[in-house]
Amino acid sequence: MANVFVGLGSNKGNRKKNILRAIEILKKNNRKILKISSICETKPYGYRKQRNFLNAVVKLKTALSPGNFLLLCKKIEKEIGRKKVFRWGPREIDIDILFFDKKVLKSRKLTIPHKDLHNREFVLTPLSEIAPNFVHPVLKKRIFEIRNV
Repeated sequence: MANVFVGLGSNKGNRKKNILRAIEILKKNNRKILKISSICETKPYGYRKQRNFLNAVVKLKTALSPGNFLLLCKKIEKEIGRKKVFRWGPREIDIDILFFDKKVLKSRKLTIPHKDLHNREFVLTPLSEIAPNFVHPVLKKRIFEIRNV
């Protein structure tokens, strides 16, 4: 079983309900939820002319491979109603794999650790709440150190 950290974000519809529903669907798909951060409100990243996001980070265990876990995340996004509009645009739910154990993986469809998480306060804030001492496998720094840079 792998320890996985996922980032959840929503700025369309009932934002809190969308995040809580994504967590429930992860639980129903036989994933053991270990920790859930607080939900925080943040300004949009990338495209700024849109509603603020609610964000959270979840730590869970899964027996799935990274690729199959990505497929599950995309399935959950679709089930909650996400439609691709444009990059960084509004969305009902966004589920990003942040870390998958200490794996480092780069493919056309998936990069682990998430390639830009160290620049995203909306990920670092909830992540540092539940895993401040987790060491980023590429940067070799703890989350709280990355956040305080």
